[in-house]
Amino acid sequence: SAANRSYIIRNHEYILSDKIEVNPNSIEPIPIEQSIEDKLKIREKYSLPLYKKIFVYGGNLGLPQGIDFLLQTIENSADMEVFFLLVGAGREYKKIEQWFRQHKPKTARLLASLPKNEYDLLVGSCDVGMIFLNPDFTIPNFPSRLLSYLEFSMPVLAATDKNTDVGEVIEKAGCGIWVQSGDIKKMIQAIKRMITNEEEFLFMKKKARVLLEKEYTVDTSYRLIEAKVKT
Repeated sequence: SAANRSYIIRNHEYILSDKIEVNPNSIEPIPIEQSIEDKLKIREKYSLPLYKKIFVYGGNLGLPQGIDFLLQTIENSADMEVFFLLVGAGREYKKIEQWFRQHKPKTARLLASLPKNEYDLLVGSCDVGMIFLNPDFTIPNFPSRLLSYLEFSMPVLAATDKNTDVGEVIEKAGCGIWVQSGDIKKMIQAIKRMITNEEEFLFMKKKARVLLEKEYTVDTSYRLIEAKVKT
């Protein structure tokens, strides 16, 4: 991302800045043809609430993800009309599993990793994609899981350190909200905003896919490389 480029230039002065350019993570988007009925069937399959907005976190569950703040978010939103789904594996999985056994949250569920096709169907049945990063990061990190959320036209809620620019990207594109990791007050405000302002939520959904197709397709990556090879 642009923040990565700036970091390299700032910390490695011997590298010429014109030798460094941004070529972001990219995918070949597929058409999403999941009906409301299909989504409800998938929610039933995994014992998820049918009509609450489901905030999903999918992927690695490790120290870099700042899992403590994710659990704090679940705990502090227990009285809200929202449900959290965590799907993945990693170093912190057992810690999260223990937390679930101890707290028995009624508004959250933890699932182990799934095969990609099943995972994609499950994510597509949710409403908001979540990104969490450890607040102590000093080197910009741009999680690739953003792309799967955008592919499903999902608004994104990002709680990260202040050095990464993923929050800036989603807010500038109008498809998400950024909160500095650890700021639980603003996190709860962001969740309330996403579940109560339906007009803004639908706008974010539309803008999510727009951002993907504009910035993160393999065609974009190819053109950037081709332009450099030709020069």
